[in-house]
Amino acid sequence: MDASGREGWSGALDRVSAAWTPDLKRWGKPHYLAIVEAIADDIRIGRLQPGTRLPTQRALAERLGLNFTTVSRGYVEAHRRGLIEGRVGQGTFVVDAARSGRPAEPSRPGPVDFTMNLPPEPDGPALQARMRASFAELSGNLANLLRYQGFGGTDEDKEAATLWLAGRGIAAPGERLLICPGAHSALFSVLGQVARPGDAICAERITYPGIRALAAHLSLRLVDLPTDRHGADPDAFAAACTKAAPKAIYLNPLLQNPTTATMPRARREAIIAVARRYAVAIIEDDAYARLCPAPPTSFATLAPEITYYVAGLAKCLGAGLRLAFLVAPSARAALPLGAALRAATVMASPISTALATRWIMDGTAEAIGQFVRAESIARQRIVTEMLPPAMVRADPHGFHVWITLPEDWTRSAFASQGRSAGLGVVASDAFCVAGAPPEAARLCLGGPSTRAGIRQGLERLGHALEGAPALASTYI
Repeated sequence: MDASGREGWSGALDRVSAAWTPDLKRWGKPHYLAIVEAIADDIRIGRLQPGTRLPTQRALAERLGLNFTTVSRGYVEAHRRGLIEGRVGQGTFVVDAARSGRPAEPSRPGPVDFTMNLPPEPDGPALQARMRASFAELSGNLANLLRYQGFGGTDEDKEAATLWLAGRGIAAPGERLLICPGAHSALFSVLGQVARPGDAICAERITYPGIRALAAHLSLRLVDLPTDRHGADPDAFAAACTKAAPKAIYLNPLLQNPTTATMPRARREAIIAVARRYAVAIIEDDAYARLCPAPPTSFATLAPEITYYVAGLAKCLGAGLRLAFLVAPSARAALPLGAALRAATVMASPISTALATRWIMDGTAEAIGQFVRAESIARQRIVTEMLPPAMVRADPHGFHVWITLPEDWTRSAFASQGRSAGLGVVASDAFCVAGAPPEAARLCLGGPSTRAGIRQGLERLGHALEGAPALASTYI
C-alpha cells in the first residue's frame, strides 16, 4: 500500500474518532465506567475498529459536558481492561484484537479434543478484557479473600445466587440456599444425606458419569431406568420404587449429559407423581439451565418440597469456576447439608465466590452466557454439515452431541481410531449404569477449540465413518 493509501486509511479512522460521541445514559453507571462500557460495546459491534484513534480526553470531556478528570479516569480503566492503548505523541488508540489474546484459526489440521465437556471459551477482545478486569478488581480485597470465610458466602454472594437462580424461575429463600464449591460437592452431600450405604438410587440407564463415581464412593446401588426421547420412563420408575425402594432419583433433565435429551414438562409431572407416591426425593442437576432460551419448568418449581436443586456454574461460565448453588427442599433439610459441606470442604473458595458474584451482579455472567449460546449454535451447525443426521442426537443450544455409530462400527474401534489421530471421544461405556452399552459415543464441541478446528476434526471423523472400521486409518 502506498503513502496515499495509508493516509486514506488513517483518515477514515480519524473520521470515526471525530464522530464518536457515546450515549452514557444507556449504561446506568458512573460516567467514567459508562465510557468504558461504550468503548467495549462499540468494539464488539464493529463501530470502533482496531487502530481507531479516539478523541483526546479534553475533546471528549467538552463533547460530553464532563470534567477532564472523569474522562481521564474512564480512559485509564479502559486501558487497564486492554481495550485501548496510548502512543506517545500520537494519541489513544483501540487495541488490535489479535494483540488482546484472540486465538488464531488453525491453518492446518491438528489434534482436537472432543472429550472434555466444557463451554466454548470467550475469544472476543472486549469480553476477554472485561473478564480480566474482574480479576484485577478483586485484588483490592485480596487480603480478605485469602482468609477463612463464614460458610455459605456473604449476604452479597447470596443475593447474587438468588438473582442467578431467579433467572431460571427458581425461588431460593436464604434458609434453603447453600453456596458450594462445585456441583460435585453438592451432589456428594445430597446423596450422603438422603441415602445410606446399600440404599438404592435411581438414574437413567445412560447418565452423567459423575453420579456413578459418587454412588460407588458412597456404596449406593444405582438402579437403571430405561429411557426414550423424553427421558426416564415413569412406569419403569414406579416399578423400581416397588422393587428396590430407592431413596432418590437423580436426573439431569435439560440437555442431558450425554444424550442431549430435554425432559418435557408432561414427563416431569409424571416422574413427580411417582416420586410423591413412593416418597422418593428428586435430585435435579440443572447444569445447563442458563443455556436454553426457554427451558421447561424445573422440578424445583414443580415439586419444591421433594427436590434438591443443583445449579453449577462450570457448564455455563467456565469449567474452572468451581461453584454451585444448592437449593434444599426445606430449611430443615438444608441444616444437615450445610454441616456435611462444612465438614468436607470447610467453605467454597472466597476468590471463586467473589468472582462469580461480581460477574452475576455486573452483567459479565450474562455476557459470557450470550457468547456461549451463540457459539454453541454455530458449532452445532458445523456438526449438521459434517456428519450424517441419522447418526447425531443433539440440541442446538448444547455444546456436546451423542453419536450413534453406523453398522459394523463398535464404540471401542471408534474411540481407538479417534485417539490414534488425536481426536478424543468418550465411548458410551462411561455413561452406562447397567446392561450392555450401546454402540455410541459423546463428542464435545467446547473448550479452546476453534470452529475451524472442530470442522477439520469432524471432517476426518465423517470420512472415517463412511467406510469400514478397518479402513478408518486411511482417513484419520
